[in-house]
Amino acid sequence: MTKPLEGVRVLEMGQLIAGPFAGKMLAEFGAHVIKIEPPGSGDPLRKWRLLHEGTSVWWAAQSRNKESVTLDLRSPEGRDVVRQLVAQSDVLIENFRPGTLEKWGLGWEELHALNPGLVMLRVSGYGQTGPYRDRPGFGVIGEAMGGLRHLSGETDRTPVRVGISIGDSLSALHGVIGILLALRHRDQNGGTGQMIDVALYESVFNMMESLLPEYSAFGAVRQPAGSSLPGIAPSNAYRCSDGKYALIAGNGDSIFRRLMELIGRQDLADDPALAQNDGRVKNVERLDAAIADWTLHRTLNDVLAALNEARIPAGKIYDVADIASDPHYHARDMILDAQLPDGTPVQLPGIVPKLSATPGTVNTPAPTLGQHTDEVLENLGIDSTTRDAWRARGII
Repeated sequence: MTKPLEGVRVLEMGQLIAGPFAGKMLAEFGAHVIKIEPPGSGDPLRKWRLLHEGTSVWWAAQSRNKESVTLDLRSPEGRDVVRQLVAQSDVLIENFRPGTLEKWGLGWEELHALNPGLVMLRVSGYGQTGPYRDRPGFGVIGEAMGGLRHLSGETDRTPVRVGISIGDSLSALHGVIGILLALRHRDQNGGTGQMIDVALYESVFNMMESLLPEYSAFGAVRQPAGSSLPGIAPSNAYRCSDGKYALIAGNGDSIFRRLMELIGRQDLADDPALAQNDGRVKNVERLDAAIADWTLHRTLNDVLAALNEARIPAGKIYDVADIASDPHYHARDMILDAQLPDGTPVQLPGIVPKLSATPGTVNTPAPTLGQHTDEVLENLGIDSTTRDAWRARGII
């Protein structure tokens, strides 16, 4: 089966999350991704979080379907190899600090002149322009600047992070969208590539819904609201008799009526002041109290069973053990069985999005450091004697 990105050649020069996550998605849908890593150490992600046999199990998910080539980009020889690979590539992904590639003679202008069809994704904390461009930026900083950190947590408490590096992943997703748009433009309009400038904070800010319009129109500064959904009611986490929490979203007009009837509050269901969301928001504390009184006398399983029967959106708060054992995850191939290099079994996340005719696949496991260096360099015409000399000098 031909995959949607089959024949697309990608050179990945990014590290950690934002750039490599974009490369992962492209590889899952058929792109040929060659990842450049520093000799000896490799991508720092290899040492992040929990390690097995010295390598992060995260690496097994982030780098599947890729090839690994080690190159010292500080050396003239390493940069020359990059130029040769760029000449053969459709896409280049990088997430160095702005100016780093220019310092090495590998900036957009030089690479575009070398390969006019190249699409170049550049992910950085603040973008390639503007007064903050030279500042180092990690996902957590972009999440704060983009407005997310201020909204996370409880009122009058220290703002909390989401729990994952969501800013990096959101930037990668925006980068993939940009790559696909640029490839479409190139193939439809004369074969010229372009540079895609993705900033971490902008990727987060793009998710901030009505935050800015509400501020500009009303001077409203949205505040953290814990487990509730501000301005949309009722929607909250409600404690059950067994100490667990049910997430209940009764904020649709007809859904709200069914919810009130289910919990025995026909008076609230029939109240015209609560028929639409704006009226319910004014009475949200009253509604939350009524729902909480109902859930506190029932176990989580009983609450969810009743809500599902009444067609009211509800669910529990999953931890990873819940995810790994959930039949719906398995039925939709979101838990994939794989092996680490020594044969140890490991479960990895499935592939999103799901295409009906050309779905993504996992064809090869994450590479060992430099696993494909000799093969790729040999294909460029660099002989074994030269490669041995370069290896001795630490260039590869």
